[in-house]
Amino acid sequence: MTQPLISESLPTVLVVDDEVHSQDALRRTLDDDFTVFTASSAEEARGLLECEPVNVILCDQRMPGQTGMSFLKEVRERWPEVVRIAISGYTDSEDIIAGINEAGIYQYILKPWGPDHLLESVRNAVEAQSLQRQNSRLDLELRTSTGVLRQRTSTKITRARNHFGFDRIVRALGSPLDSICATAERVARYDISVLVLGESGTGKELLARAIHYASPRHTGPFVVENCAAIPDTLLESELFGHKRGAFTGAYEDHPGLFQRAHGGTVFLDEIGETSPAFQVKLLRVLQEGEVRPVGAARPVPVDVRVIAATHRQLEQRVRDDLFREDLYYRIAGVTITMPPLRERAADIVPIARKTVLDVAAELGHPGAELPDDTLAFLQAYPWPGNIRELRNEIARALALHDGQQLTPGVFSARVLQGRTRGTIDDMSMVVPQSGTLVERLDVIEAMVLRESLLRHRWNKTRTAAELGLSRVGLRAKMQRFGLDK
Repeated sequence: MTQPLISESLPTVLVVDDEVHSQDALRRTLDDDFTVFTASSAEEARGLLECEPVNVILCDQRMPGQTGMSFLKEVRERWPEVVRIAISGYTDSEDIIAGINEAGIYQYILKPWGPDHLLESVRNAVEAQSLQRQNSRLDLELRTSTGVLRQRTSTKITRARNHFGFDRIVRALGSPLDSICATAERVARYDISVLVLGESGTGKELLARAIHYASPRHTGPFVVENCAAIPDTLLESELFGHKRGAFTGAYEDHPGLFQRAHGGTVFLDEIGETSPAFQVKLLRVLQEGEVRPVGAARPVPVDVRVIAATHRQLEQRVRDDLFREDLYYRIAGVTITMPPLRERAADIVPIARKTVLDVAAELGHPGAELPDDTLAFLQAYPWPGNIRELRNEIARALALHDGQQLTPGVFSARVLQGRTRGTIDDMSMVVPQSGTLVERLDVIEAMVLRESLLRHRWNKTRTAAELGLSRVGLRAKMQRFGLDK
C-alpha cells in the first residue's frame, strides 16, 4: 500500500482499519490538515509506528486478529506520547470503560461519524499532545532549575516583607504609632488572632499586612475580605467556597477565601457588620479549623491565621447582643487600636509628603510639592476620613492644579471650611498659660490670622479686608508669624 510522503509541517495521523473504504473516507477527511498513514491490521500499524513519527492513531475497535482495543493498549505501553482515538459502530459501555481505563483512550468516536466532528477531534488530539510535550519539557526545566526558582521566590518574599514592614508605616518621630507597631511586631511572632480597632481610613489593613509579613506565615498568602461590602449569603460563599450547582449561578466549584489563604493570613475587615447568623458559621470555622463549602458533603481543613478589624466598639455590640460574645473572644486574642489622624497631628506632614510623591507618580504629575504653609494648613484640619481622606484630597488637588506648588487654595471647600485646630473656640487649649502678655497675644493673633486665611481660601485681598489691614500690612504679619512660606 502506497503511503504519502511525510510533510515536515503537518502532524501525522495513523488510520488503522481493516475496511479499505473506511480508510479512504478517513484519509479524504484528514488529508488537507494532516499527513495520513493507513494500515489494515495491528501488525501493519506496528511496523509503521516503529519507523515513522505519529501524533495520533485512529483505530477501529473490531478487526480480525488482534482487536483494536488490545492494540491501543500496546500502543499506550510502547508509544505513550501517541494520542489514541477509537472508532466503533458499537456502544457497549463495558468496551468504552475498558478502552478508557486500559488503553488510555483520548476519545471514543461512534460510527457513522461526521467529517466536521472527526476533524475537530483530531485537531484537539494534536493540540493535547503538543500541550503534554510542553508540560513535560517545563517539568524537566523546573526540576533542573529548582535552585533558581527558589531564589526568585525568596527574593519576591523579601521584597514584600520590606515593602510592608512596620518601618514602612509612615509616621513622625515620637508618633503614637511607635508603641503600637512595637506591640504588633511582638504579637506577629505568635500564631494568635488579632483584632484591630480604629476609624475608617486609619491604616488597619496596613498594620495587618505588616503583622503577616513579620510572622512565621510570611511565605503564605495574605487575603482580604471586607465583610461589610457583600450580603451574608454571598459572604458565606466567598469565604468558605461552594460546589457546582449549590445555587443558581454556581456553574463550577469555587474555593473560598479561607482555602486560598491556607498556610497564610485572612484579614476580615469590618467584621462588626456581620449578622449573628453568619457569626455562628464563622465561629465554627475558627473553632474546628475547617470550612464546609456551600453544597459540599464534607468539610475541608484549613490552616489560617485570622486578623479582624472594625470601626465599631465590639464590646458594646456584645453588650447590645449585636455581636456574639464567644466569637469576640475568639478573634480578640490581642486587641490593637489605631488612633485617628487628629490624635497624631505630627504624622500628617510625613504622610502628606509621601502621599504627594506616590499620587503624583500615579497621575503623571512629577515634581509636585507641598510648601510649608500648605503642610501647616493640612495639620490644622481634623481629617474625619483620616489617611484615606488625606490621600483623596491630595489626588484631587493634583488632578485640578497645573502648578508644581500645591497651595492651600487648591484643596476642596470641605477642607478649607472645616473646623481647624487652633480656632478661637479652642484657645483655652492652645494658648500658653505661661509667658508674657505680649507673647500670649501673639499666639492669639496668629491663630486669628490663619483662621481668616483658611476661611477665604488663602485669598490675601479678602483676608486683609476682613481684618482691616492693607495688603502690605497683611504680608508683614504673615511673614512675622511664618504663614508666608
